[in-house]
Amino acid sequence: MSFKKLTLKLLRYLLIGVLVVLAGFPVYWMATTALSPNSELYGTGQMIWPQPQNFPDLWRELGQVPIGLWLFNTLLIAAGGTVLSLTLGSLAGYALSRFRFHGKGLVGFLLFMTQVVPEALILVPLYAMFITFGLLNSLTGLVLANVGFSLPVACFVLKGAMDAVPYEIEESAIIDNCPRFSVLTMIILPLIMPSIAAAAVVSFFAGWNEFLFASTFLMDRGNWPASVGLASFVGQYETPMSAVMGAALVFSLPAIVFFLLIQRKIVAGLTAGAVKG
Repeated sequence: MSFKKLTLKLLRYLLIGVLVVLAGFPVYWMATTALSPNSELYGTGQMIWPQPQNFPDLWRELGQVPIGLWLFNTLLIAAGGTVLSLTLGSLAGYALSRFRFHGKGLVGFLLFMTQVVPEALILVPLYAMFITFGLLNSLTGLVLANVGFSLPVACFVLKGAMDAVPYEIEESAIIDNCPRFSVLTMIILPLIMPSIAAAAVVSFFAGWNEFLFASTFLMDRGNWPASVGLASFVGQYETPMSAVMGAALVFSLPAIVFFLLIQRKIVAGLTAGAVKG
């Protein structure tokens, strides 16, 4: 190996190492803060290295709040929004990709405009609608509210992937008397699985990180997701930073692991419809 290639290889590994350190440092600092007593944080200052001997105190402090229930509610919101967004997004994406109808461009434009409208702008109208339909203080209503923002993204991601699927494959199935719905579920969707994974991740994290609607529509403490529960640690006169960072770490780790496991599918799915074959 020449000196130039060796130098480039070392620089590449050095750059990767720097990026890994920068990406992992917030998680490390959360763990260090969580294992530091509040008296130390507000007194002598935080230690650079984690202090495992403080773990029992942290466990006792976190045991006073229903973190497990909050995480379960978060999972329900994220999973419910993902399933509903993928179901409706695949149907809408197929219609926009394969059918010609009046107002098709307007439908696509309106779906795109939903991403421009801030969530806070529709907070009051949604609150009034939820009172009317009895969805206030309900996880079902929160799922529906999140789907309103994640569905257009899933629709456009899946439409772009469907555009890249040759129409001749679909025609062959139609000639063999395959119904349209079966064409979508048995032929089109299996061919665009990376894009489905990408749309699922976008929808899942939209629900996992939900805060604004949850803090407004959910009054019952037992229905809170983890994001609202985490914010409840912040008090008027005192904020237990060790408990806040400990809960934040518990809240973040499942999402980080989930993202690391399927990150390749995300990239493949988001670029699947970039070039039409």
